[in-house]
Amino acid sequence: MDGNYTLFDGYRRVATGSPREIALILKRAGERGDPGRFTAYDNATGRSVDLDTRGSDVDVVARLAPAEEAGTIPRGRGRPKLGVVAREVTLLPRHWEWLNGQPGGASVALRKLVEHARRAGGDGDRRRRAQEAAYHFMSSLAGDFPGFEEAARALFANDEPRFSSLIASWPPDIRAHATALAFG
Repeated sequence: MDGNYTLFDGYRRVATGSPREIALILKRAGERGDPGRFTAYDNATGRSVDLDTRGSDVDVVARLAPAEEAGTIPRGRGRPKLGVVAREVTLLPRHWEWLNGQPGGASVALRKLVEHARRAGGDGDRRRRAQEAAYHFMSSLAGDFPGFEEAARALFANDEPRFSSLIASWPPDIRAHATALAFG
């Protein structure tokens, strides 16, 4: 789906675009005194997001800049060019024994295991994330619509035809967005 965020005014889709584009659209609506019931959704998660539109356009955009651009993330230990992050992992002694016996040690073995799991489960992981995003979006805007519970069951069963038939009576923009999030 194009863009990272989608903006709704009630049940009507207003725009889809980057967080900056959506924030500026919201800002313009506020400046016009538009009484709309605006909600912005993150397309990756399906969750609503709050966008601070106070101040100038530059202020609004600056608040949305990634922390790395703003230089607010302190550099820590590790290999900064690789983005290595140290975290605690709790394993049983037999797991540590096996990991330490692997070529390159525990860290290399864990990275290889994670990469293998990511490649092997890629499609399933993408489908699960899409279903969860669609569910969060649907819960927010359509949670009290007729057929919501059954539609959610069809969503998680990956039954697109049943899902489509269950949401057929919903407002067109909600139907279209939920379907796009869920099934691409």
